[in-house]
Amino acid sequence: MLISEMQTLQSSKGQSRVTFGLFEADLKTGELSKAGNRVKLQGLPFKVLTVLLENAGEVVTREELQVVVWGPDVIVDFEHSLSNAIKKLREALGDSADNPRFIETLSRRGFRFIAPVGLTLTPAQSVHSGLGVAGAAPPALRQPNVSVVRDQAGDRPRRFGSGRFLVPALFWLLGCLMAGVAFQFWSGRQRPVVLPRISQITQDGTIYSPRVRLLGTLSAIATDGTHLFTPSNENGRVVLSQISISTGASLTLPVPSEIGSPEIEGVSPDGTHLLLRSKLGASSQQPLWIVPIDGGSAFRVSDVLAQSATWMPEGKSILYASGNRLSTVSLENGRSTALATVPGRAFWPRWSPDGKLLRFTIIDTVNHASSLWQISKGENIARQLLKTWSSAGTACCGAWTSDGKDFVFEATRDGQTDLWKIDNASLDLDPVRITNGPLDFKAPLPSRAGREIFFVGQDIHSKLERYDAEQKQYVPLQGFLSAAYRVSYSLDGRWVAWVDPNGRLWRAQIDGTERVLLTPPSMQVFMASWSPDDTRLALMARSPSQPWQIYTVSAEGGNPERLTQENRNIGDPFFSPDGKYLVFGIVPELMGEGDASSSLRIMELATHRVTTVAQSEGMYSPRWSPDGRYIAALTLDQKHLMLYDTTTTTWKTLTATSAAYPAWSTDSKALYFHAYLADKKPVYRVSVPDGRMDKIADLSNFHVGSITLADFSGITPDGVPLMHADISSGNLYTLDLK
Repeated sequence: MLISEMQTLQSSKGQSRVTFGLFEADLKTGELSKAGNRVKLQGLPFKVLTVLLENAGEVVTREELQVVVWGPDVIVDFEHSLSNAIKKLREALGDSADNPRFIETLSRRGFRFIAPVGLTLTPAQSVHSGLGVAGAAPPALRQPNVSVVRDQAGDRPRRFGSGRFLVPALFWLLGCLMAGVAFQFWSGRQRPVVLPRISQITQDGTIYSPRVRLLGTLSAIATDGTHLFTPSNENGRVVLSQISISTGASLTLPVPSEIGSPEIEGVSPDGTHLLLRSKLGASSQQPLWIVPIDGGSAFRVSDVLAQSATWMPEGKSILYASGNRLSTVSLENGRSTALATVPGRAFWPRWSPDGKLLRFTIIDTVNHASSLWQISKGENIARQLLKTWSSAGTACCGAWTSDGKDFVFEATRDGQTDLWKIDNASLDLDPVRITNGPLDFKAPLPSRAGREIFFVGQDIHSKLERYDAEQKQYVPLQGFLSAAYRVSYSLDGRWVAWVDPNGRLWRAQIDGTERVLLTPPSMQVFMASWSPDDTRLALMARSPSQPWQIYTVSAEGGNPERLTQENRNIGDPFFSPDGKYLVFGIVPELMGEGDASSSLRIMELATHRVTTVAQSEGMYSPRWSPDGRYIAALTLDQKHLMLYDTTTTTWKTLTATSAAYPAWSTDSKALYFHAYLADKKPVYRVSVPDGRMDKIADLSNFHVGSITLADFSGITPDGVPLMHADISSGNLYTLDLK
């Protein structure tokens, strides 16, 4: 059957171009392109791609591939040839077998193409949004080379490119579009979608956008009409880049040293100044700075501390968000004026072009949901948008088109982040999707004129790397821990536990045997630590729409037991050396609870009785030493590593440098920590209790320009640092809503 399907498909006229993500495959000519640029792919891998595309969403067995691609009578080392073809195909697509975006491997069965696919129609077949059938629109309204998908459900067509069903499928698709128009007429809710063509602006993959959006890490872009301004990765640190819209050429802009990891809040109405927010430490409340685009002197905006901000339409003051309060501050006299109190922590405020409406994002710090809200000028009452929309709980970070007709924002559905738009003249309709993966599309920015939208397209792969002292660089860790996020070894070095990219907790022998999944798929784990007898693990984890809490789970598996029942985020549990107690912390600012107190707590596991560690206010991330003598912790600004002596019940400063993720040596004589704000993000070993520091690793020669996130993930039993890295291919893209 597959042979006839393939022959029928390749003999079709004008219907042989299939799109998926930024790729387009011309099945007639055997050409593959990405965002309009030719991708080199040999004939045999392309034939495999053709079969997978024509059966998108379905399993194609190895036997079927052998018959269709190699032929029933060809004698070759089929398994080797197929493996090589799949490998080359994945290389061309930038795909991974471990974390597939396009081609999924089903063990001993075959392969499945898992990304949504669409047909690229020729001018004679194009579909115009709102008109339905090809030919119904006059020539001036026809739109060649657009991909047609269904709105709302986000489903990919079943056997969309299958040759035997291609012509019926095309008529079915057009029929669905006509039915969609009719349904829109009767219900006013559903509409067919014509996805705009996406163009790529940058190619080097260095655009910064964090994967996990803890509060205070919503990274925007801005434009003066000629350039785009964005945070970028440079040698493992975040810098401010100016990028030409026409050529994609990039230039690093100098900023004051006080602005660490700059985040862009916006550009002045006249396009001459950038509003930046410093991002130093765990606190979401940070200073605001104004930096001239032409390189003049920067100045701080009064004494304001904010989690987000934007220019006021008149350009003489700044609107900023601090906690659940919106205020304005005058640039002339530095005075702040309260604007409104909103039901949550506000981010990403954006004024409508006429200055009459303010829309912003509210993030719920307990259930970690985000939603869109608005306030009318002259009022102080916030109203939620899209209350009944199925993906309203993930809506975030919107912006108005320059004509005010549409509001474009990002939302996540089924783990994929795309751009959507609201028609401001028809707010009763559900949003329309305007991108459809497979990258995550974020941070929409309208052009200063017209209906063009700029945004970030991001593809991230996780890797765990170990420091090689001889090579003086990190190298990929092979085997079962290759994509681990957090790693914890048992005290005797026989067992290892780790969190995978999906947030699940595993444990195994150090050689990878006896591997067991310890948490259910619905639970997201941030970190885990071993009990001294290797029988239990303490977890910082959460269930859907719940805050981070403390759990324990048996090392043999079973249901995790929740130990804390508070309606706030609690984390970093660590066992005492006798296994009878847990020390943990409350992390208010990092998790967004600016009004909560932060101190270290100790829970007696037998009774669940909780006490507070003396003089630990303003500290978090505790680590109990293996010998029980000390508890290490960080200050909230992450600029001091502190040491608590349990025998004298006193604190001392062990280091006064940026620090994160402290880890004890097995002999309790040293602490390892990550100086993540320092150049090249070194890992230090500090002696206890004298405080002598030695740098043992840094990010020199580490995937220059491609790191989105690099986190210290632990120490091996023999004292080798591990670093988890999100390797990003973030680039800037554009589309035109016309």
